[in-house]
Amino acid sequence: MSPSPNFSAQTSQSTGESTPAWKIILFALVLLAVSGPWSRADVALVAGIALSLCGLSSFAKQSKTASKWLIQVCVVVLGLRLDLSVVAQSAIEGLALAAGTIIGAIVVGLFLGKILKCGREVSTLVTSGTAICGGSAIVAVGSSINASSSAMAVATGAIFILNAIGLWTLPVIGHSLGLNEVQFGQWAGVALHDIASVGGASSSYGPVAFDTATIVKLTRVIWIFPLALFAGLWMRRGEASSSKSAFPWFIVLFIFASGLRTFFPQLKSIEAYALFSSGLGFQLALFLIGSGLSREAIKKVGWRAFVQATVLWIIVAGVSLGVIYWGVV
Repeated sequence: MSPSPNFSAQTSQSTGESTPAWKIILFALVLLAVSGPWSRADVALVAGIALSLCGLSSFAKQSKTASKWLIQVCVVVLGLRLDLSVVAQSAIEGLALAAGTIIGAIVVGLFLGKILKCGREVSTLVTSGTAICGGSAIVAVGSSINASSSAMAVATGAIFILNAIGLWTLPVIGHSLGLNEVQFGQWAGVALHDIASVGGASSSYGPVAFDTATIVKLTRVIWIFPLALFAGLWMRRGEASSSKSAFPWFIVLFIFASGLRTFFPQLKSIEAYALFSSGLGFQLALFLIGSGLSREAIKKVGWRAFVQATVLWIIVAGVSLGVIYWGVV
């Protein structure tokens, strides 16, 4: 992601053209401006989107890869501040909510896709992204069902737009309803699609909300593997397939880090640093994700897929909010 020492122009693999040095410098300056403690997650996302839509973004391919690894590293770092007993208790308490909302989202999502005639590929990808964890689920399930690049772009575009809206709106709704940090963390972990946005929204609500939302989201991410496997079997129709779904190994590393925190209590001294660094990491990841949103991706979001994603998201967010607000879980 770093420019060359002489700031020579970056070469585009798709067009063979080079990116002017001033664009690279501008990208680096904005990145530095929004990745510090003086900025916020939503500001970082908006800055990234603005650069991209104005044609001023650089290192699109590298940013996509960097944001993916950065998110996973931040999740692992969070494990260093959470005792295994806390993780286990939170996961068990939220198991019913996770199972209910994921299964319910899959059933409703596929039904909406059929009614709206979105096509099996797009419908499956949109449903998976909403039910579990946005782009990560779309990539895993898309690989499992051999989805076309256009279907992946449509589903990712729809989920991205709604995820950005949720990052800004959920904290406002949470404060207006008087949700405490645990309640908001539970809701954010269910209603927001991607881990980066979950971290960004919940960190603005408080440290307890941040921890709660992270654990809730991770318990949902685990479902990627069985969902991708099932989707592949369902869509394969007896055809041989060499594709296999990716296992979210960073969850295993998160549990390992939490185990270190459990067996080495002295690690409690770095809790503040872990929270601070992971928060900035999620913030930077949101900027990189935003900078990768292209006009072409927005144009590919057909109205049917966007309606399916929007209605499904409203249902999932609304039902989960009601369940959490009225103390059912």
